[in-house]
Amino acid sequence: MSAAGARAWSVELYDVLVRQGIRQVAYVPDAGHSDLIERCGANPAMETTVLTTEEEGIALLGGAWLGGDRGILLMQSSGVGNCVNMLSLIENCRMPFVTLITMRGEWGEFNPWQAPMGLATPDVLSRMNVQVHRVEVAKDAAATLDAAISQSYDGMLASAVLLSQRLIGRKDFEAED
Repeated sequence: MSAAGARAWSVELYDVLVRQGIRQVAYVPDAGHSDLIERCGANPAMETTVLTTEEEGIALLGGAWLGGDRGILLMQSSGVGNCVNMLSLIENCRMPFVTLITMRGEWGEFNPWQAPMGLATPDVLSRMNVQVHRVEVAKDAAATLDAAISQSYDGMLASAVLLSQRLIGRKDFEAED
């Protein structure tokens, strides 16, 4: 995928976050989210927080919601396994939660260590009562994220939008974070 193609859908995702009133953006640094992270960080109405591990984002966004803010957690599929225990907080506390996940271990993956969690991610999320929405093509990205945010905040549910590896582009060994 060309950089221009990746940038177009990333801009559309950012526009959805602004339109939906997302003010808290928690993330573990990830090349697949880099453009979105940069845009959110440049917006004075958004607070971006770098996490040391993904499950911190669930607690941070729970606190943000209690304080009246909407938020989103940006992570790679490899971080989903780190969140299993904290995902129980969402259902037990009946709070909204949205995560945008760049998938690894799929189409053209060079790193075999990414494959197991990439394969397990949708099932792990589903078993933790997170609604899973998968995006395969750029034209569906913004509408899917918009629907997930509305579903989560209107219905006090957990939603995950999975951005397929084919959409975000194959990483090369030299580009690995």
